[in-house]
Amino acid sequence: MKVAIIMGSISDKKIAMEAKEVLDSFGIENEMRVISAHRTPKKAFEFAEKLEENGFDLAIAIAGKAAHLAGVIASLTILPVIGVPVKSSTLDGLDSLLSTVQMPKGVPVATVAIDGGYNAGILSAEILSISDKTLREKLRAHKEKIESETIKSDEEIRKY
Repeated sequence: MKVAIIMGSISDKKIAMEAKEVLDSFGIENEMRVISAHRTPKKAFEFAEKLEENGFDLAIAIAGKAAHLAGVIASLTILPVIGVPVKSSTLDGLDSLLSTVQMPKGVPVATVAIDGGYNAGILSAEILSISDKTLREKLRAHKEKIESETIKSDEEIRKY
C-alpha cells in the first residue's frame, strides 16, 4: 500500500504532514510532493498519469484558492483521490472547498474538511483497509482509543 501526498504549494506542508503522520502511524508507505496544477501543469499531468505505474494505490491532493489539483489528478487516474481544501487568506477556504468538491460527473474527488489533513490520512487508511484485514484491525483500535479518550474527557468535565 502506497499513498501519494501532493501539495500545490510548500505552504501546505503542515497539512500534508498531518496526513503523513497518520499514514505512518498505520504503517502505510507514502511519498510527499509539491506539484502545482497551475504552476507545473506538465509535471502534474505526468505524475497523475504514472500513479499506478509508480505503485501508488491512492492520492491525497492538498490545495488552496482555485484548488484544482485534486480534480486534475482525478481526471487522469482511476485511483481514488482525496482532496484537502486549504484555508486561504481570501474567503476563509470556501473557494478551495468549492473548487475541490464541485467535480463534474464521472470525475469524483472525495473531499474532507478545510485543512483536514488528519482526516485525509484516516480516510486513506479506511479505503485501503478494504483489502487489508490487519489495517482494518488497526483502525478499529484507533476508533476504540478515540472513544475511550472522549469518555475520559466527559468524566473529567463532569467533575466541575
